[in-house]
Amino acid sequence: MKKIRVMTFFSAALLLTSSMLGIAQGVSAADKSDVTTSASKTEYTSAKDLKKKYDVIIVGAGGAGMSAALAAKQKGLKPVILEKMPIAGGNTLKASSGMNASETKVEKANGIVDSNEQFYQETLKGGHNKNDKALLHYMVNHSASAIDWLDSMGMKLDKLTISGGMSVKRTHRPHDGSAVGQYLATGLLRNIKKDKIPLIVNADVTKITEKDDQVSGVKVVINQDKTKTVKAKAVIVTTGGYGASKAMIKKYRPDLAKYVTTNAAGTTGDGIKMIRQLGGYTVDMKQIQIHPTVYQKPAYLIGEATRGEGGILVNKSGDRFTNELNTRDKVSAAINGQSGKMAYVVFDAGVKARSAAVDQYIKKGFTKQADTVEDLAKKINVPAAELQKTITTWNQDVAAKKDSQFERTTGMEHQLNQGPYYAIPIAPGIHYTMGGVKINTKTQVLKKSGKAIPGLYAAGEVAGGLHGYNRIGGNSVADIIIFGRQAGEQAAAYIK
Repeated sequence: MKKIRVMTFFSAALLLTSSMLGIAQGVSAADKSDVTTSASKTEYTSAKDLKKKYDVIIVGAGGAGMSAALAAKQKGLKPVILEKMPIAGGNTLKASSGMNASETKVEKANGIVDSNEQFYQETLKGGHNKNDKALLHYMVNHSASAIDWLDSMGMKLDKLTISGGMSVKRTHRPHDGSAVGQYLATGLLRNIKKDKIPLIVNADVTKITEKDDQVSGVKVVINQDKTKTVKAKAVIVTTGGYGASKAMIKKYRPDLAKYVTTNAAGTTGDGIKMIRQLGGYTVDMKQIQIHPTVYQKPAYLIGEATRGEGGILVNKSGDRFTNELNTRDKVSAAINGQSGKMAYVVFDAGVKARSAAVDQYIKKGFTKQADTVEDLAKKINVPAAELQKTITTWNQDVAAKKDSQFERTTGMEHQLNQGPYYAIPIAPGIHYTMGGVKINTKTQVLKKSGKAIPGLYAAGEVAGGLHGYNRIGGNSVADIIIFGRQAGEQAAAYIK
């Protein structure tokens, strides 16, 4: 076998939870240092070793793409992953809270009583009953086995928290408490390397080719220079959504044109555009999720786990104003109703200890910190007496296990009583696009007639319908792992 040459470029991007990739958007000198220096460097296959033909081509090296490649390899295929950006990971790198799953061994070990039906109904309600029910049933029914599949490859999601719209702790987090995105990206890349799956970066797929009415491969631009044609019996598109495309946001939701985005720079709807050229059709394109808690400059997601582990939201008057763990659309609307259309996430040392992502927020300078509530109030310029009253009332409600103000029922196990105290200024930002190409439960891309395009599969945020009109936090990670895996397996079944 020809020896594979490799190039190294980066890695600590995998250690940057929810950070904007510094490509095409500009990063500080410190951020550049984070991206280019690390104790462990990721190795990518040299573009010189790109072959003319593979069993299956995966377009996009985020969580869905890497899951698809691993599943295809496990079924005996020879896959290749082509990624247009200089590093792998995509939006997966930004996921911070966890992966939702029901009836898992982790829930059982922690005494959590849950069911697939409960998971299904709560997600359906969160999506305003607009979810593709077949896709949703598939996701919840295969969520526990996905946790086991990750575990079999050394990725242990055995800690639990809760996300908005859920009634029980089914959001699975890494064993070490770190942000789920960088943990899974690191683990998936480790397995890609172990299984000797070629992953080529700076490889921009511009067209999916067809022959005799079935997919035959792709055209790819290497290093913004040479265009090559690569043949394959199947193509899996996992290029993500369009949350970083100003043009597409303006087209579908002009009211959101001025919002910041938490999306990776490469999330520009490329896969959707290519699939449309083949006759694939799209659904729910106007459904764009706003995440309620985004640090604005630079745009950086403040994960749901900060609230799930006991944090609260307060306005400029120092008052709570909503159930912090309501669904994201409702929390965002509540924040937009406050003075300045912003708020603060307020939490204590206990929340920091339970959510490792907080360390990144502190490192990046997003937080204000003080030993007392009174001093914290001064630092964020809110009335000290009112903030103290708010936290006192909250602590009393936690002790009584009843939110006297907004009927919050989850994330209330711990009082905010351990200094130092922290506050992060936040406002809503574009976070996720629920719309995308239409697929079935086999991840086959469909035409408007309902007929599948032979040899073409899609998984992750590039596909639409699963989340309805509002995505539940923790479901995107479930989506990319479950349907990425399914795409790899279905491509193998199609080829064989």
